[in-house]
This record gives sequence, structure tokens and C-alpha cells, in this order.
Amino acid sequence: MEGGTSISPESRYMSTVDGYLDYKRREYCNDVKCPMQFLLNTEVEKSSKYEQIRAICASNCIHSTYEFHHWLTEKGYLIVRPK
Repeated sequence: MEGGTSISPESRYMSTVDGYLDYKRREYCNDVKCPMQFLLNTEVEKSSKYEQIRAICASNCIHSTYEFHHWLTEKGYLIVRPK
């Protein structure tokens, strides 16, 4: 990347930009104390019950993208993409 900033290929979906922290999966959900996330946290990841709860989150999240975007901004996250 130009300007002396390098990107590490640690993830297929996200890359770490030097000097910045990546968003951690479900960080927003935990921070806003989402009741569905609370239930997920009580289950073993990848278990049947976990996947049932996760499916509800994926299709019927109780929070909006507007809320999520504003949370990201308040926390100082930047949304970037490669050229």
C-alpha cells in the first residue's frame, strides 16, 4: 500500500493496517449488551444451540446498521477498503 502503510494478509475478509486495531467479531454486540449475544456467550461455539441463536442474529438483528455505524464512529473505527 502507498504512503508507507502495509497490510498483512491475516484474514481473507479483513486486513490489519499498521498502527490500527481491527474490529473484533461481535465487539459491538457485547459492548451494547445485546441479549442475543448474551445467549451466544453461554453456548459452546459451533454447537447446534449456538448456531440456532446465531441464525436469529443473522436474519433478525435487533440493532440497525445505523446504530452499528454510529457506534463504530464513536469508538474511533475507520472503514477502509483497498484501492
